[in-house]
Amino acid sequence: MSKKLQLLAQVTPGSIYLPTPNLPKALDLPRMTLKQPVPDVPAYKPMIIPPSDLEAPEGVKTEEEEKTETPAPPSLKIPIIDIQMPIPETAVVVTAVTTAVIAVTTTTVTQSLFEPIKKKVQKQLQSKVDAWKKKRKEKISLTKSKENEENLKKSK
Repeated sequence: MSKKLQLLAQVTPGSIYLPTPNLPKALDLPRMTLKQPVPDVPAYKPMIIPPSDLEAPEGVKTEEEEKTETPAPPSLKIPIIDIQMPIPETAVVVTAVTTAVIAVTTTTVTQSLFEPIKKKVQKQLQSKVDAWKKKRKEKISLTKSKENEENLKKSK
């Protein structure tokens, strides 16, 4: 008998036959060692913040700061409606006046420079539009005359 049949004959009825596999021996691999990582820890100087309710100890003289009062901004009194109107600072007025003068000057100069150019361009465009209208009128009259000739031929 073959080996398998002998094994099957030894199995008692009702039991399960599980063959054992023939596995090769495991490979002998060298153990890998890894270096332990070293962290780069950030360093900073601690900042000391005093508490909000910090007071000087008794017996310590405090320095008194000189407080200068700022003068009230100049204002203009309007007598009829009895209102105090604040007058702006000189720098603000100078900036506003300078900007206004430059804007008016620029507009006046550019208008005098572009007016002749505008007139020439307008004349050229008008002549092109007139020529286009004339050609269109001629085409329309030609097509009407051809239609009239065809209608006359059909009616005969």
